[in-house]
Amino acid sequence: MTSAHRAVSAPPPGEPAVSGAVAALPRTAPGDEEFTVAEGRVDLWLIRSPEGPDAALLDTSEFAPAEQHRADSFVRPADGLLYAAAHVALRRLLGRYTGTPPQDLRFVREPCPGCGGTHGRPAIAPRSLHFSLSHSGGLAMVGVAAVPVGVDVEKLPREETVEICSRALHPGERGELAETRGAERTALFGRIWTRKEAFLKGIGTGLSRPSTEDYLGADARLHPHGWTMVDVPCDPTHSAAAAVKGPAPVAVTVRRLPGRWLTASAATDLSVREAPVLAC
Repeated sequence: MTSAHRAVSAPPPGEPAVSGAVAALPRTAPGDEEFTVAEGRVDLWLIRSPEGPDAALLDTSEFAPAEQHRADSFVRPADGLLYAAAHVALRRLLGRYTGTPPQDLRFVREPCPGCGGTHGRPAIAPRSLHFSLSHSGGLAMVGVAAVPVGVDVEKLPREETVEICSRALHPGERGELAETRGAERTALFGRIWTRKEAFLKGIGTGLSRPSTEDYLGADARLHPHGWTMVDVPCDPTHSAAAAVKGPAPVAVTVRRLPGRWLTASAATDLSVREAPVLAC
């Protein structure tokens, strides 16, 4: 692993790693005791899927019929539970940021930048902020910013999965991956892939844009122009990243959403003081 890669992918504990940054960025922004959206600030929220008795307390009463139908349609109950928890968190977070009752939020799709169809980035109408949502393997993440943002969280794959999926990487990324072995190789693949999916979600194409086209490896100078990649600290079993349009944010804050926020008792009682800045 090169020194450039270490600079991007190995931040001090609890610090998001921002590609192209000369020094570590502060984890919090002025006034972060409130749900605010400000230029140069990115808020990232990690959500665990509820387990055991907590699963029965998950409150989906604010869902639109389509959301409830989707949550009920998963073949694996664990996947439906994670989807539901992620979307409860999304509605309640965006409700606090916008001052809107969660059940009144109206989700739309922006035009696709490739074809103009109505399947681009998700948004709320009227739009007062940008957001992104991702979930995988019992963990979800929501990103909120004043500029376009994409987030991705993925459970780290098995080595044989890395071998197969590495064919979908940019040639430069495949070269970096070939220099590593074992757990280091799996972790590197996770960092590259989550950056890639976060970027593709940020620009609004998703995987309809070839995954081999953009380089999101160790050399930040070769990353897509006009976007900043942030490696997000999370569980040791997962990798997570955010892609933010524009220069490196002034402040990136990562918090774990308390499980209580997903219950009926917390529907109108969310305090950011319950969600301290993440320390890994």
